[in-house]
Amino acid sequence: MNNTISVPLSEEKKSRWKFFLGELKPKGKMFTWFNIISIPIMLLGLGLIVIRFWKGIGSITNLTQEVPWGLWIGFDVVTGVAFAGGAYVVTFMVYILNMKKYRSIVRVTVLNGFLAYVFYAGALLLDLGRPWNVINPIIGNGFGTSSVLFLVAWHFLLYMLAELIEFSPAIAEWLGAKRAVKILSGMTLAAVIFGITLSTLHQSGLGALYLMAKEKIHPLWYSEFIPILFFVSSIFAGLSMVIFEGSITHKVFSGQISEKNHGQHHQILRGLSKVCTGALFAYFFLQVLVFVHNKNWDYLSTPMGYWYLTEMFGFVLLPMLLFYYSYRRNNITLIKVASVITMLGVIINRLNVTVIGFRWDAAVHYVPSWMEIVVTLAVIFTEIWIFRWVINRLPVLRESPSWAKNMH
Repeated sequence: MNNTISVPLSEEKKSRWKFFLGELKPKGKMFTWFNIISIPIMLLGLGLIVIRFWKGIGSITNLTQEVPWGLWIGFDVVTGVAFAGGAYVVTFMVYILNMKKYRSIVRVTVLNGFLAYVFYAGALLLDLGRPWNVINPIIGNGFGTSSVLFLVAWHFLLYMLAELIEFSPAIAEWLGAKRAVKILSGMTLAAVIFGITLSTLHQSGLGALYLMAKEKIHPLWYSEFIPILFFVSSIFAGLSMVIFEGSITHKVFSGQISEKNHGQHHQILRGLSKVCTGALFAYFFLQVLVFVHNKNWDYLSTPMGYWYLTEMFGFVLLPMLLFYYSYRRNNITLIKVASVITMLGVIINRLNVTVIGFRWDAAVHYVPSWMEIVVTLAVIFTEIWIFRWVINRLPVLRESPSWAKNMH
């Protein structure tokens, strides 16, 4: 009896190993411009990360006791989390508002958001002088449970779990686990509601961290309303990333997209541009109110004031008008241009708060080292490689298997 049972089990294990080994093999062309550029940077970045953990954070960064948070926090975490905001906005539109035309982009948006959080959490470990102490804000040791850092840490952890549950039906379909697909699909709505709640909290929570740095941030970028501004900006930042990333994946992975979803692509971009217009208008209006409330008129005639006006008019008001015009005129190319300008504006704003405008009056200002920049690029390229690997194997852009469609 035992012999007859063990044979099929061993064969099943062999077939599983064969399946996984087959999935690890590269698909598509290896010698592409992206691969040729990204592989050396990723290898160099890996070497620099080894040096960072071997010799300490000061060996490859320009961080100091006065400026302990630099590029890896300002860009990789604070800016990156804003770009990952598309996941909570799109899931809210699909599952809560029942806007079915966006359903085809839910999985790819959630995947992008999940990978962003995982990699930016990794970048956070790089930035900590003693990374093994990362457990402290999670358990409230030394900070207390009333600390903003405690809340942000738990929001990060729980939101990553929520996004994993949201994406898990695609993993189960890939593995052919029919029972798991049914169970996980039933958990999706609860995970979405939980994830949306967490997102609204930690997007603003990141801004709340900087409320404690009033004396260190330039008055044009500091206000008690930073949490609200961070939350509102995450809406158009996330959707601009969805437009940008979606336009690229729609072209690169066009063979995986059904004819029906191909036809809906332009309508989806138009709809997202409409939401971006409203969010950018709300953000610009709030910024004007904050500026008038703080009475920062004297700063406008300074170099930092000119930079502030460039941000507000060139990277908030301009893309808002472009989104509005492109939506009215059904100009898809202009929508993509507006999304890129918006993304640049979000990067500039977050770096103004965290790096450029931070300790702006110091005698020696922090400038990231070339090694910090290389590590940041290596993190981004690694995330893109994994994103591409998942897209090529799991039912993210392509339709779910026929047996799975009835289980959702």
